[in-house]
Amino acid sequence: MPDIIERGIQDVIHDILSDYEKGRSIDKLDMFRQPDRQVVTELTEKLFRIVFPGFFKDKSYRIYHAKNSLPLVMEDVAYLLNKQITVALRYNLKPGQGDEDIDRRAEHITLEFLRGIPTIRDFIETDVQTTMDGDPAANSEDEIISSYPGIHAITVHRLAHALLGLGVPVLPRIMSEYAHSRTGIDIHPGAKIGKFFFIDHGTGIVIGETTTIGDHVKIYQGVTLGALSTKGGRHLKNQKRHPTIEDHVTIYSGASILGGNTVIGKGAVIGGNAFVTKSVAPFTHISVKNQELRYDRKKNVVNKTDIEEDGDWFYMI
Repeated sequence: MPDIIERGIQDVIHDILSDYEKGRSIDKLDMFRQPDRQVVTELTEKLFRIVFPGFFKDKSYRIYHAKNSLPLVMEDVAYLLNKQITVALRYNLKPGQGDEDIDRRAEHITLEFLRGIPTIRDFIETDVQTTMDGDPAANSEDEIISSYPGIHAITVHRLAHALLGLGVPVLPRIMSEYAHSRTGIDIHPGAKIGKFFFIDHGTGIVIGETTTIGDHVKIYQGVTLGALSTKGGRHLKNQKRHPTIEDHVTIYSGASILGGNTVIGKGAVIGGNAFVTKSVAPFTHISVKNQELRYDRKKNVVNKTDIEEDGDWFYMI
């Protein structure tokens, strides 16, 4: 290390440690008392082995028959989940609140969540089915489960949503952000999503916390189901800020549907790049008028160089 840096580094360390003592939200040092993101990610991946028993393996397991491997996976999941729920509940306590019942509450939540997995799998089966039925590029359900980002994102969401419904803080959001980082699909765990949900391509999709989505809904890449305004900040918490999408609605790429009072009626179709802030009646088709394409071809082009030097010969408005 260069002499100047070596001589000055101790002063820098002292200054940064002093900065940690200001008591701000970014100054917490109790990292072992808060949920572990890496463990929550590991837990989510283990849950995939329970939801899809024949698709995702743990290299440490040599036996893959469900009757033999499931008890091993369940033991790991129950242990990790109970521990992280306990940490999250305790970490989320308000000043003055006691934590006498947290251990028992965490055990109860863990068991209730695991009991709900068959129901979650029923929903996910419909998501796989509707993806197979709706995507001509899909070759099999196996391919969809193994590789489709939409199925990955909605599976994580259904697991995270169940935990949120049981009163678990922090963990559901860590899980949803894990899926977001993997797929580019951002679904808040609070969103309510019905059966037969189809996400095609998926990149750039945003689904807000208070969104309600019915059955048989199809959503394409770049869709935003968001809030109309966030000027109210924290005062808007627990209010319906995001739209309601009824059954059998299709929303094409790039569309934005905003507002808690906005309802997209049953069977409606929202075209690509539409910007919707008012309710849409059932079986209505919303579309944006085609943009005008203008083609101006440069005259007296002698060779390719002339085109490359003047890129304005072709443009779109």
